[in-house]
Amino acid sequence: MNANPVLEALGDRTRQAILDVLLDGPRSVGQLSERLPVSRPAVSQHLRVLADAGLVRYTTRGTRHVYHVHPEGLAELRAYVEQFWARALAGFEARATEGDEGKEER
Repeated sequence: MNANPVLEALGDRTRQAILDVLLDGPRSVGQLSERLPVSRPAVSQHLRVLADAGLVRYTTRGTRHVYHVHPEGLAELRAYVEQFWARALAGFEARATEGDEGKEER
Protein backbone atom coordinates (compact mmCIF):
# COMPACT_ATOMS: atom_id res chain seq x y z
CA MET A 1 0.00 0.00 0.00
CA ASN A 2 1.32 3.43 -0.96
CA ALA A 3 0.02 5.87 1.63
CA ASN A 4 2.29 8.71 0.52
CA PRO A 5 -0.45 10.87 -1.09
CA VAL A 6 -2.62 10.57 2.02
CA LEU A 7 0.24 11.25 4.41
CA GLU A 8 1.43 14.20 2.32
CA ALA A 9 -2.10 15.61 2.24
CA LEU A 10 -2.38 15.33 6.00
CA GLY A 11 1.06 16.86 6.50
CA ASP A 12 -0.51 20.32 6.37
CA ARG A 13 -2.30 21.66 9.46
CA THR A 14 -4.92 23.51 7.44
CA ARG A 15 -5.86 20.30 5.62
CA GLN A 16 -6.02 18.51 8.96
CA ALA A 17 -8.35 21.24 10.23
CA ILE A 18 -10.54 20.94 7.12
CA LEU A 19 -10.81 17.19 7.60
CA ASP A 20 -11.66 17.70 11.29
CA VAL A 21 -14.51 20.05 10.35
CA LEU A 22 -15.77 17.66 7.68
CA LEU A 23 -15.86 14.82 10.22
CA ASP A 24 -18.76 16.74 11.82
CA GLY A 25 -20.67 16.73 8.52
CA PRO A 26 -20.65 17.96 4.92
CA ARG A 27 -19.75 21.59 4.30
CA SER A 28 -19.44 23.95 1.34
CA VAL A 29 -16.24 25.86 0.63
CA GLY A 30 -17.85 29.00 2.08
CA GLN A 31 -18.87 27.21 5.27
CA LEU A 32 -15.37 25.81 5.65
CA SER A 33 -13.70 29.18 5.09
CA GLU A 34 -15.94 30.73 7.78
CA ARG A 35 -14.53 28.25 10.31
CA LEU A 36 -10.88 28.53 9.26
CA PRO A 37 -8.39 31.40 9.17
CA VAL A 38 -7.85 31.05 5.40
CA SER A 39 -9.53 32.45 2.32
CA ARG A 40 -12.05 30.63 0.13
CA PRO A 41 -9.51 30.17 -2.69
CA ALA A 42 -7.04 28.66 -0.20
CA VAL A 43 -9.72 26.31 1.16
CA SER A 44 -10.50 25.25 -2.42
CA GLN A 45 -6.84 24.47 -3.08
CA HIS A 46 -6.57 22.43 0.13
CA LEU A 47 -9.76 20.55 -0.73
CA ARG A 48 -8.32 19.69 -4.14
CA VAL A 49 -5.28 18.11 -2.44
CA LEU A 50 -7.52 16.18 -0.03
CA ALA A 51 -9.71 15.02 -2.92
CA ASP A 52 -6.69 13.94 -4.98
CA ALA A 53 -5.53 11.89 -1.99
CA GLY A 54 -8.97 10.24 -1.80
CA LEU A 55 -9.85 11.67 1.60
CA VAL A 56 -12.80 13.85 0.57
CA ARG A 57 -15.45 13.89 -2.14
CA TYR A 58 -18.08 16.41 -3.10
CA THR A 59 -21.62 16.60 -4.37
CA THR A 60 -23.00 19.50 -6.35
CA ARG A 61 -25.94 21.42 -4.93
CA GLY A 62 -26.91 24.18 -7.32
CA THR A 63 -23.75 26.20 -7.89
CA ARG A 64 -21.99 24.93 -4.76
CA HIS A 65 -19.80 21.94 -4.13
CA VAL A 66 -20.52 20.36 -0.76
CA TYR A 67 -17.58 18.34 0.54
CA HIS A 68 -17.69 15.29 2.80
CA VAL A 69 -15.21 12.78 4.15
CA HIS A 70 -14.66 9.81 1.84
CA PRO A 71 -14.80 6.71 4.08
CA GLU A 72 -12.75 4.53 1.72
CA GLY A 73 -9.88 7.03 1.82
CA LEU A 74 -9.88 6.93 5.59
CA ALA A 75 -10.08 3.13 5.50
CA GLU A 76 -6.89 3.02 3.42
CA LEU A 77 -5.16 5.30 5.92
CA ARG A 78 -6.38 3.16 8.80
CA ALA A 79 -5.12 -0.03 7.11
CA TYR A 80 -1.72 1.58 6.61
CA VAL A 81 -1.45 2.61 10.27
CA GLU A 82 -2.82 -0.71 11.53
CA GLN A 83 0.01 -2.62 9.86
CA PHE A 84 2.39 -0.95 12.31
CA TRP A 85 0.15 -1.90 15.21
CA ALA A 86 -0.01 -5.50 14.00
CA ARG A 87 3.78 -5.64 13.73
CA ALA A 88 4.18 -4.17 17.21
CA LEU A 89 1.77 -6.72 18.68
CA ALA A 90 3.53 -9.58 16.89
CA GLY A 91 6.87 -8.39 18.25
CA PHE A 92 5.43 -8.10 21.75
CA GLU A 93 4.00 -11.61 21.52
CA ALA A 94 7.34 -12.99 20.31
CA ARG A 95 9.17 -11.35 23.22
CA ALA A 96 6.59 -12.53 25.72
CA THR A 97 6.78 -16.14 24.56
CA GLU A 98 10.60 -16.06 24.51
CA GLY A 99 10.57 -15.49 28.25
CA ASP A 100 8.19 -18.38 28.81
CA GLU A 101 10.29 -20.96 26.94
CA GLY A 102 12.91 -21.30 29.67
CA LYS A 103 10.38 -21.65 32.52
CA GLU A 104 9.00 -24.93 33.79
CA GLU A 105 5.38 -25.32 34.74
CA ARG A 106 4.65 -25.91 38.40
